[in-house]
Amino acid sequence: MIDGLLGKKIGMTQIFSDEGNIIPVTVIEAGICKVVQVKSKERDGYNAVQLGFQEIPEKRVKKPIKGHFDKSSIKPTRYLREIRVDSVEDIQAGQEVAVDIFNPGDYVDVAGISKGKGFAGVMKRHGFSGTSSMTHGSHEYFRHPGSIGAAADPSRVFKGTKLPGHMGSERVTVQNLRVIRIIKEQNILLVKGSLPGSKGRLLFIKKSKKKMKAEKK
Repeated sequence: MIDGLLGKKIGMTQIFSDEGNIIPVTVIEAGICKVVQVKSKERDGYNAVQLGFQEIPEKRVKKPIKGHFDKSSIKPTRYLREIRVDSVEDIQAGQEVAVDIFNPGDYVDVAGISKGKGFAGVMKRHGFSGTSSMTHGSHEYFRHPGSIGAAADPSRVFKGTKLPGHMGSERVTVQNLRVIRIIKEQNILLVKGSLPGSKGRLLFIKKSKKKMKAEKK
C-alpha cells in the first residue's frame, strides 16, 4: 500500500468546526500522482515506488528522462520522488495515487523546503538577545554574537557554535498534523497548522509514523 504522495502548497485559511471553533488549515493540492517505476527487494534491494507529479510538455525533458517515462507509458512530470513501501505485489507502473489514500482524522507528516531568509545574524537566526545594553559608551556592538574563543587550549572555535550564516531554504518535516477535510473532486487536502515553504512549493505528504506506532501498541 502506498501511504504518501506529492502535493503543492496553495496557502492558508481557516474553517469552523461543528462546535464553532476556528481551525487554521493549510490548503494542499495533493496529487494526482502516477507510479513511474516500481522497485522490488529482489531486483533493487528494497521495496519502493517512484511517483511523478505535475505533467509537463515532452519538449521540456531530455531524451534519457523521456525514455524513463516511456517505459511506463506515462507523460513526463515536473517532479519525481521515491517512497518506500512494505510490498509491491499489488502496485503497477501507471497506477494513480490520489488524495483519497487519506481520511479526515488521519495524522500526516509533511516535508518541504522552508522559505529562504538569506544571510542572517545571530539574533534573527538563533534568537540571541544581544551582547550589551544600548548605552552611550557602547558602539556598534548591539547585535554581535559576543566572544567565541576557547582560550589557548584548544585554541579553536568548536564545531556547531551558533554564528551568523545562511538561514532557511532547507528541508523541514512537520510531524503529526491532523487531516481536517478532503475535497476529492479537486484533489484538495486541508491539514491543521502551518507547513514549510511558500505558496506553490512542492510538499511530500505521508501518513504519520509515530501515530501509527502508538496506535499499534
